[in-house]
Amino acid sequence: MADVISDYQKWKQQGETLKTQAKQAMESRFRELLTEAASVAEEYRADFGAPLKPPAPVIAFRYKTSGKAKARKAPGPQQTTRTRNAAPPEPKDPKPDPKVAGLQKQLATTRKKLEDAKASAAPTRKLEDRIYEIEDALRLAGQTV
Repeated sequence: MADVISDYQKWKQQGETLKTQAKQAMESRFRELLTEAASVAEEYRADFGAPLKPPAPVIAFRYKTSGKAKARKAPGPQQTTRTRNAAPPEPKDPKPDPKVAGLQKQLATTRKKLEDAKASAAPTRKLEDRIYEIEDALRLAGQTV
């Protein structure tokens, strides 16, 4: 009976040692992967100008950007001093306010739902009220409806 107990205690001790080693190995691998992911995300942002989005299961992935300043490219030989000092061209289409764009999209969607509801003889009161609310929000944003 004493042999069984001592064997169990040895097995338990070996299991704890193995568990500790596995924990340390997994933590170091996790840190390596995160470091690599951060460097890939930083390189992507530097090359393409937009942040790299993580996959759906990852809720958040934040990292500190490197302290290195991004080297600016020297102007090419075709670019003269006169063109470098010229004022930048004005944008042709100023970017619309994201809130207004979202409201316009909601309005279009709700109007389509209203048409579908009318076609299927379903109640339309709530949809009509929602269209009124969205149009009112657009008026307040200074946008014509």
